[in-house]
Amino acid sequence: MKIIKHSGDIVDFDPEKLRKSLMKSGADDLVVEDILHKISSEIYEGISTKKIYKRAFALLKKEANSHAARYNLRSALQSLGPAGFFFEKYIARLFDAEGYQTVTNLILPGKCVSHEIDVLIKKDNELEMIECKFHSARENKSDVKVPLYVFSRFNDLRERKQIVFSKNEIISKCWIVTNNRFTSDAIVFAKCSGMNLLSWDYPKGNNLKTKNDIDCLYPVTCLTTLSLVEKDKLLILDVILAKELINNSDKLEKIGLSSNRIKNVLKEVRELVRCI
Repeated sequence: MKIIKHSGDIVDFDPEKLRKSLMKSGADDLVVEDILHKISSEIYEGISTKKIYKRAFALLKKEANSHAARYNLRSALQSLGPAGFFFEKYIARLFDAEGYQTVTNLILPGKCVSHEIDVLIKKDNELEMIECKFHSARENKSDVKVPLYVFSRFNDLRERKQIVFSKNEIISKCWIVTNNRFTSDAIVFAKCSGMNLLSWDYPKGNNLKTKNDIDCLYPVTCLTTLSLVEKDKLLILDVILAKELINNSDKLEKIGLSSNRIKNVLKEVRELVRCI
């Protein structure tokens, strides 16, 4: 059976790939097999992966909101746009969880010109810069022009010491982070230049897909019990991760939720942050 990917590519339907993505939701084996059976019986020649995803999401939501929320991760990352400002904050939260000091949205002087820095991080006395490349369309990739451009900015910045975390320091490393993917040329250039890349699926085993599971670092946009408008209001209130609502439930009241809806949202959050 042929299906159509977001990119427009036509590929064979792979039930094993769907099974793995369903397992990542936290649903048990019986639920996963039941959903897989239902979807396999419903697909037709030329169906889009978007329609398959919507069907899987709906079936998972019937079982548990938290399952659907985990399954919703990639779409949730795209909801941190449209400009990507909240994506930068989300990336800072990921590095916070790994023991880094972080600060977002800086303008620092280089040797030649000043540069806007999305995220600056520090750990073990190493100062590192992060350039975030946010894409609102899933099929868009960051090509080799991105690391070429960022590398030139990095070279200009590391020519000057920066005062950010209390003392003069040299920026010694550079990261590029995207919510989508990098092209193969972008990866080759970054490796050759000593730059670090982080994307939806790169590097293998330590990417945006996997980092969320370490400390349940799911963005608040994952939640299925909130509307898009309500999620946007929480982002504006600097609630970036779903787990932050556990100790800040007053933010839900502030955006206008009733006590009953607050209970439902917090129930989903508590289930979501039970790391799988």
